[in-house]
Amino acid sequence: MPVLGIGGLFFRSRDPDALNAWYRDHLGVGAGCNATGEGEPDEWFWQVQGGPVVFAPFKADTDYFAADKQFMINLRVTDLDGLLASLRAAGIAVETRVEWDAPETGRFARIHDPESNAVELWEPPAAQ
Repeated sequence: MPVLGIGGLFFRSRDPDALNAWYRDHLGVGAGCNATGEGEPDEWFWQVQGGPVVFAPFKADTDYFAADKQFMINLRVTDLDGLLASLRAAGIAVETRVEWDAPETGRFARIHDPESNAVELWEPPAAQ
């Protein structure tokens, strides 16, 4: 198969510079970020670690995310508890639900960016 993975995520924003700064400052993602911690970040790319990616269309009437939004980003994270503590300390509302978590899929939390886009945070289960 010629597809190697997702090459980018592009979406509209009322204030792209401010939204980019929010993602960079609170989640460490976007241009100029490096998840691997190796080498200098590139001004155009976010260097990511390899791992699972879910690509899944949802039914048009799903209630899993807001009806007026066409997408929800899911970010794979480590140390979900530490990340949630830092987000809460920054005044960012965090939502968790017991039914979202399962030993076979991992743990989840949800936040919203300043433009009300849902951001799901996913900590996959530890390798056994």
